[in-house]
Amino acid sequence: MIFIIKVTTNKEDKAVDMISDRSERKNLPVYAIVRPHGLKGYIILEAEDRETAEEAAYNLPYVKGIIGKTVEYNEVKNMLEPKVEDVNMELDDIVEMIAEPFKGEKAKVTRIDKQKGEVVVSLLGASVPIPVTVKIDNVKVIRREADEEEEK
Repeated sequence: MIFIIKVTTNKEDKAVDMISDRSERKNLPVYAIVRPHGLKGYIILEAEDRETAEEAAYNLPYVKGIIGKTVEYNEVKNMLEPKVEDVNMELDDIVEMIAEPFKGEKAKVTRIDKQKGEVVVSLLGASVPIPVTVKIDNVKVIRREADEEEEK
């Protein structure tokens, strides 16, 4: 059974650690404790039954309570499984920054992290190449290295 637990905002990690410690100490049938990315003030706990969940979380600092009903996995699936978006970007592509502070600058892609949705670029206008990490949404491909080679 999956339960949503309300906790103090920005103390989710502490609450997860304390619930985990208590579950291990008391040998409770708690199967998973997760702090969903991007969801503040809540953690997700999977336990055998409601009594187990209550015993694991009851009277701990930062824990405010268990939300009334249990939830199905498919209701929380999108918070737990990272989305890997299909990105049409390759290494050595020339991109243009479309967001501040480098808006309008051109850069060369040196690394792509699809899990985080980030790309590391090296600014072409800089006298010293400095790697800059930006969100994939903040750049657009303007030239592909492979296209240049075909034209030669």
